[in-house]
Amino acid sequence: MTSVPKTTNLSTFGATGSRKSQAQWRRVMRRFLKRPLAVIGLVLVVAFILVAVFGPLLLPDPNKQDFATLLQPPSLAHLLGTDDLGRDVLSRIASGARVSLLAGVLSTTIAMVIGITLGLITGFYRGWFDVVFMRIIDVMLAFPFLIFAVGLAAILGASLTNVIIALGVSQIPEVVRIARGEAMAIREQEFVSGAVADGARDFTIMARYIAPNAASAFIVQATVAIPGAIIGEATLSFLGLGVQPPMASWGIMLTSAQQFLAQAPYLALFPGIAIALTTLGFNLLGDGLRDALDPKEKR
Repeated sequence: MTSVPKTTNLSTFGATGSRKSQAQWRRVMRRFLKRPLAVIGLVLVVAFILVAVFGPLLLPDPNKQDFATLLQPPSLAHLLGTDDLGRDVLSRIASGARVSLLAGVLSTTIAMVIGITLGLITGFYRGWFDVVFMRIIDVMLAFPFLIFAVGLAAILGASLTNVIIALGVSQIPEVVRIARGEAMAIREQEFVSGAVADGARDFTIMARYIAPNAASAFIVQATVAIPGAIIGEATLSFLGLGVQPPMASWGIMLTSAQQFLAQAPYLALFPGIAIALTTLGFNLLGDGLRDALDPKEKR
Protein backbone atom coordinates (compact mmCIF):
# COMPACT_ATOMS: atom_id res chain seq x y z
CA MET A 1 0.00 0.00 0.00
CA THR A 2 1.20 3.51 -0.81
CA SER A 3 2.86 5.24 2.14
CA VAL A 4 1.33 8.29 3.74
CA PRO A 5 3.96 10.86 2.63
CA LYS A 6 3.47 10.07 -1.06
CA THR A 7 -0.29 10.43 -0.87
CA THR A 8 -0.36 13.54 1.22
CA ASN A 9 2.34 15.72 -0.30
CA LEU A 10 -0.35 18.23 -1.32
CA SER A 11 -2.68 17.89 1.63
CA THR A 12 -0.97 20.53 3.72
CA PHE A 13 -0.84 23.27 1.03
CA GLY A 14 -2.02 26.42 2.73
CA ALA A 15 -3.33 24.46 5.70
CA THR A 16 -0.67 24.89 8.37
CA GLY A 17 1.79 27.38 6.91
CA SER A 18 4.59 25.02 7.95
CA ARG A 19 8.03 25.03 6.38
CA LYS A 20 7.24 21.66 4.87
CA SER A 21 4.26 23.12 3.05
CA GLN A 22 6.34 26.05 1.81
CA ALA A 23 9.03 23.69 0.56
CA GLN A 24 6.43 21.71 -1.33
CA TRP A 25 5.16 24.86 -3.05
CA ARG A 26 8.72 25.81 -3.99
CA ARG A 27 9.29 22.38 -5.53
CA VAL A 28 6.10 22.72 -7.53
CA MET A 29 7.16 26.16 -8.77
CA ARG A 30 10.61 24.88 -9.77
CA ARG A 31 9.05 22.01 -11.71
CA PHE A 32 6.64 24.39 -13.40
CA LEU A 33 9.25 26.97 -14.36
CA LYS A 34 11.47 24.28 -15.91
CA ARG A 35 8.80 23.74 -18.56
CA PRO A 36 9.01 26.46 -21.25
CA LEU A 37 5.62 25.60 -22.76
CA ALA A 38 3.97 25.90 -19.35
CA VAL A 39 5.54 29.31 -18.84
CA ILE A 40 4.35 30.39 -22.29
CA GLY A 41 0.86 29.24 -21.34
CA LEU A 42 1.01 31.25 -18.11
CA VAL A 43 2.13 34.36 -20.03
CA LEU A 44 -0.73 33.98 -22.52
CA VAL A 45 -3.29 33.53 -19.74
CA VAL A 46 -1.99 36.55 -17.79
CA ALA A 47 -1.99 38.65 -20.98
CA PHE A 48 -5.55 37.55 -21.71
CA ILE A 49 -6.66 38.51 -18.19
CA LEU A 50 -4.96 41.93 -18.42
CA VAL A 51 -6.63 42.63 -21.76
CA ALA A 52 -10.02 41.58 -20.35
CA VAL A 53 -9.65 43.72 -17.22
CA PHE A 54 -7.93 46.85 -18.52
CA GLY A 55 -8.61 46.80 -22.28
CA PRO A 56 -12.18 48.15 -22.14
CA LEU A 57 -11.01 50.88 -19.74
CA LEU A 58 -8.15 52.12 -21.93
CA LEU A 59 -9.53 51.64 -25.44
CA PRO A 60 -12.36 53.52 -27.21
CA ASP A 61 -16.00 52.55 -26.73
CA PRO A 62 -16.41 49.18 -28.52
CA ASN A 63 -19.98 50.12 -29.54
CA LYS A 64 -19.16 53.58 -30.92
CA GLN A 65 -20.12 53.71 -34.61
CA ASP A 66 -18.29 55.87 -37.15
CA PHE A 67 -19.79 55.64 -40.63
CA ALA A 68 -16.87 57.60 -42.06
CA THR A 69 -14.51 54.70 -41.33
CA LEU A 70 -16.44 51.62 -42.41
CA LEU A 71 -14.37 48.47 -43.01
CA GLN A 72 -11.06 50.28 -42.67
CA PRO A 73 -8.00 47.96 -42.68
CA PRO A 74 -5.53 48.02 -39.78
CA SER A 75 -3.86 51.40 -39.41
CA LEU A 76 -2.31 53.68 -36.80
CA ALA A 77 -5.75 55.10 -35.99
CA HIS A 78 -7.30 51.63 -35.67
CA LEU A 79 -4.62 49.03 -35.02
CA LEU A 80 -6.86 46.09 -35.99
CA GLY A 81 -9.13 47.99 -38.35
CA THR A 82 -12.86 48.73 -38.14
CA ASP A 83 -15.95 46.64 -38.81
CA ASP A 84 -18.96 47.24 -41.06
CA LEU A 85 -20.36 49.83 -38.60
CA GLY A 86 -17.07 51.68 -38.14
CA ARG A 87 -16.44 50.22 -34.67
CA ASP A 88 -12.86 49.67 -33.54
CA VAL A 89 -12.01 45.96 -33.82
CA LEU A 90 -9.33 46.06 -31.11
CA SER A 91 -11.79 47.57 -28.64
CA ARG A 92 -14.36 44.91 -29.45
CA ILE A 93 -11.83 42.11 -29.06
CA ALA A 94 -10.84 43.48 -25.65
CA SER A 95 -14.49 43.74 -24.64
CA GLY A 96 -15.09 40.23 -25.98
CA ALA A 97 -12.18 38.99 -23.87
CA ARG A 98 -14.03 40.17 -20.76
CA VAL A 99 -17.15 38.26 -21.84
CA SER A 100 -15.09 35.13 -22.53
CA LEU A 101 -13.28 35.41 -19.20
CA LEU A 102 -16.55 35.76 -17.29
CA ALA A 103 -18.13 32.86 -19.14
CA GLY A 104 -15.09 30.61 -18.78
CA VAL A 105 -14.27 31.28 -15.13
CA LEU A 106 -17.80 31.55 -13.73
CA SER A 107 -19.17 28.51 -15.57
CA THR A 108 -16.16 26.44 -14.55
CA THR A 109 -16.56 27.61 -10.95
CA ILE A 110 -20.18 26.46 -10.97
CA ALA A 111 -19.17 23.10 -12.41
CA MET A 112 -16.29 22.60 -9.97
CA VAL A 113 -18.27 23.52 -6.83
CA ILE A 114 -21.26 21.33 -7.67
CA GLY A 115 -19.32 18.55 -9.39
CA ILE A 116 -16.67 18.17 -6.68
CA THR A 117 -19.29 18.14 -3.92
CA LEU A 118 -21.41 15.50 -5.60
CA GLY A 119 -18.40 13.47 -6.71
CA LEU A 120 -16.86 13.35 -3.23
CA ILE A 121 -20.16 12.35 -1.65
CA THR A 122 -20.91 9.56 -4.11
CA GLY A 123 -17.32 8.29 -4.13
CA PHE A 124 -17.09 8.30 -0.33
CA TYR A 125 -20.42 6.69 0.53
CA ARG A 126 -20.93 4.48 -2.55
CA GLY A 127 -24.02 2.26 -2.18
CA TRP A 128 -27.27 2.40 -4.14
CA PHE A 129 -27.24 6.21 -4.44
CA ASP A 130 -23.86 6.07 -6.16
CA VAL A 131 -25.12 3.47 -8.63
CA VAL A 132 -28.27 5.40 -9.53
CA PHE A 133 -26.58 8.79 -9.63
CA MET A 134 -23.70 7.64 -11.81
CA ARG A 135 -26.13 6.15 -14.33
CA ILE A 136 -27.66 9.61 -14.65
CA ILE A 137 -24.17 11.06 -15.10
CA ASP A 138 -23.44 8.44 -17.77
CA VAL A 139 -26.52 9.54 -19.69
CA MET A 140 -25.40 13.17 -19.50
CA LEU A 141 -21.89 12.21 -20.64
CA ALA A 142 -23.39 10.49 -23.67
CA PHE A 143 -24.11 13.94 -25.10
CA PRO A 144 -21.14 15.94 -26.41
CA PHE A 145 -20.37 18.98 -24.27
CA LEU A 146 -21.30 21.57 -26.88
CA ILE A 147 -24.49 19.79 -27.92
CA PHE A 148 -25.62 19.65 -24.31
CA ALA A 149 -24.75 23.33 -23.81
CA VAL A 150 -26.56 24.38 -27.00
CA GLY A 151 -29.68 22.52 -25.89
CA LEU A 152 -29.67 24.14 -22.46
CA ALA A 153 -28.99 27.61 -23.88
CA ALA A 154 -31.85 27.21 -26.35
CA ILE A 155 -34.20 26.34 -23.48
CA LEU A 156 -32.99 29.08 -21.12
CA GLY A 157 -32.79 31.85 -23.71
CA ALA A 158 -30.04 34.03 -25.12
CA SER A 159 -28.09 36.01 -22.49
CA LEU A 160 -24.68 35.96 -20.85
CA THR A 161 -26.15 34.70 -17.57
CA ASN A 162 -27.89 31.80 -19.30
CA VAL A 163 -24.74 31.00 -21.26
CA ILE A 164 -22.78 30.73 -18.00
CA ILE A 165 -25.45 28.47 -16.49
CA ALA A 166 -25.65 26.28 -19.59
CA LEU A 167 -21.86 25.88 -19.83
CA GLY A 168 -21.53 25.24 -16.09
CA VAL A 169 -24.21 22.55 -15.99
CA SER A 170 -22.77 20.92 -19.11
CA GLN A 171 -19.37 20.54 -17.42
CA ILE A 172 -20.67 19.05 -14.17
CA PRO A 173 -20.76 15.38 -15.31
CA GLU A 174 -17.04 15.30 -16.15
CA VAL A 175 -16.11 16.96 -12.85
CA VAL A 176 -18.30 14.50 -10.92
CA ARG A 177 -16.59 11.56 -12.61
CA ILE A 178 -13.11 12.85 -11.73
CA ALA A 179 -14.02 13.77 -8.13
CA ARG A 180 -15.68 10.41 -7.56
CA GLY A 181 -12.63 8.54 -8.82
CA GLU A 182 -10.32 10.54 -6.58
CA ALA A 183 -12.57 9.99 -3.56
CA MET A 184 -12.74 6.23 -4.16
CA ALA A 185 -8.95 5.97 -4.43
CA ILE A 186 -8.03 8.20 -1.48
CA ARG A 187 -10.60 6.79 0.96
CA GLU A 188 -8.71 3.47 0.89
CA GLN A 189 -5.45 5.00 2.05
CA GLU A 190 -4.01 4.40 5.52
CA PHE A 191 -4.27 7.99 6.73
CA VAL A 192 -8.01 8.00 6.02
CA SER A 193 -8.43 4.73 7.90
CA GLY A 194 -6.51 6.29 10.77
CA ALA A 195 -8.83 9.30 10.78
CA VAL A 196 -11.85 6.99 10.87
CA ALA A 197 -10.34 5.07 13.78
CA ASP A 198 -9.81 8.34 15.63
CA GLY A 199 -13.52 9.08 15.32
CA ALA A 200 -13.36 11.79 12.65
CA ARG A 201 -16.72 12.63 11.11
CA ASP A 202 -17.45 11.96 7.45
CA PHE A 203 -17.52 15.66 6.56
CA THR A 204 -14.17 16.19 8.28
CA ILE A 205 -12.61 13.29 6.39
CA MET A 206 -13.83 14.59 3.04
CA ALA A 207 -12.90 18.22 3.75
CA ARG A 208 -9.55 17.73 5.51
CA TYR A 209 -8.16 14.55 3.96
CA ILE A 210 -9.79 13.59 0.66
CA ALA A 211 -10.40 16.99 -0.97
CA PRO A 212 -6.89 18.43 -0.29
CA ASN A 213 -5.23 15.28 -1.62
CA ALA A 214 -7.30 15.51 -4.80
CA ALA A 215 -6.57 19.24 -5.22
CA SER A 216 -4.03 18.72 -8.00
CA ALA A 217 -6.56 16.82 -10.12
CA PHE A 218 -9.16 19.52 -9.53
CA ILE A 219 -6.76 22.33 -10.45
CA VAL A 220 -5.79 20.63 -13.69
CA GLN A 221 -9.43 19.92 -14.53
CA ALA A 222 -10.28 23.60 -14.02
CA THR A 223 -7.54 24.74 -16.41
CA VAL A 224 -8.84 22.27 -18.98
CA ALA A 225 -12.49 23.24 -18.49
CA ILE A 226 -11.99 27.01 -18.82
CA PRO A 227 -10.80 26.96 -22.48
CA GLY A 228 -13.63 24.55 -23.30
CA ALA A 229 -16.08 27.03 -21.79
CA ILE A 230 -14.50 29.90 -23.75
CA ILE A 231 -14.97 28.00 -27.00
CA GLY A 232 -18.48 27.11 -25.86
CA GLU A 233 -19.36 30.77 -25.27
CA ALA A 234 -18.00 31.73 -28.69
CA THR A 235 -19.99 28.91 -30.30
CA LEU A 236 -23.24 29.86 -28.57
CA SER A 237 -22.76 33.53 -29.48
CA PHE A 238 -21.96 32.53 -33.06
CA LEU A 239 -25.25 30.61 -33.20
CA GLY A 240 -27.19 33.50 -31.71
CA LEU A 241 -27.73 31.76 -28.36
CA GLY A 242 -25.20 33.77 -26.36
CA VAL A 243 -24.76 37.46 -25.69
CA GLN A 244 -26.71 39.71 -28.01
CA PRO A 245 -25.59 42.71 -30.09
CA PRO A 246 -24.41 45.38 -29.60
CA MET A 247 -22.51 43.63 -26.77
CA ALA A 248 -19.12 42.50 -28.05
CA SER A 249 -18.26 38.82 -28.18
CA TRP A 250 -15.74 36.89 -30.23
CA GLY A 251 -18.51 34.61 -31.47
CA ILE A 252 -20.66 37.55 -32.55
CA MET A 253 -17.67 39.09 -34.31
CA LEU A 254 -17.15 35.88 -36.26
CA THR A 255 -20.82 35.79 -37.21
CA SER A 256 -20.73 39.38 -38.48
CA ALA A 257 -17.49 38.74 -40.39
CA GLN A 258 -18.96 35.98 -42.57
CA GLN A 259 -20.41 38.34 -45.16
CA PHE A 260 -17.18 40.35 -45.41
CA LEU A 261 -14.61 37.55 -45.72
CA ALA A 262 -13.53 38.58 -49.21
CA GLN A 263 -13.57 42.32 -48.55
CA ALA A 264 -12.22 42.41 -44.97
CA PRO A 265 -10.83 39.03 -43.90
CA TYR A 266 -9.24 40.58 -40.81
CA LEU A 267 -12.71 40.78 -39.23
CA ALA A 268 -12.66 37.00 -38.85
CA LEU A 269 -8.90 36.59 -38.49
CA PHE A 270 -8.35 38.62 -35.32
CA PRO A 271 -11.15 37.18 -33.16
CA GLY A 272 -10.17 33.71 -34.38
CA ILE A 273 -6.57 34.31 -33.30
CA ALA A 274 -7.80 35.59 -29.93
CA ILE A 275 -9.80 32.40 -29.33
CA ALA A 276 -6.92 30.19 -30.45
CA LEU A 277 -4.28 31.91 -28.30
CA THR A 278 -6.49 32.00 -25.22
CA THR A 279 -7.42 28.33 -25.36
CA LEU A 280 -3.82 27.40 -26.18
CA GLY A 281 -2.60 29.35 -23.15
CA PHE A 282 -4.97 27.61 -20.75
CA ASN A 283 -4.16 24.19 -22.19
CA LEU A 284 -0.40 24.72 -21.90
CA LEU A 285 -0.88 26.02 -18.37
CA GLY A 286 -2.96 22.97 -17.47
CA ASP A 287 -0.36 20.57 -18.85
CA GLY A 288 2.37 22.35 -16.89
CA LEU A 289 0.39 22.28 -13.65
CA ARG A 290 -0.40 18.60 -14.13
CA ASP A 291 3.28 17.73 -14.43
CA ALA A 292 4.38 20.08 -11.64
CA LEU A 293 1.78 18.74 -9.19
CA ASP A 294 2.45 15.09 -10.00
CA PRO A 295 3.85 13.49 -6.82
CA LYS A 296 5.81 11.01 -8.96
CA GLU A 297 7.68 13.83 -10.69
CA LYS A 298 11.25 14.02 -9.33
CA ARG A 299 12.57 17.09 -11.17
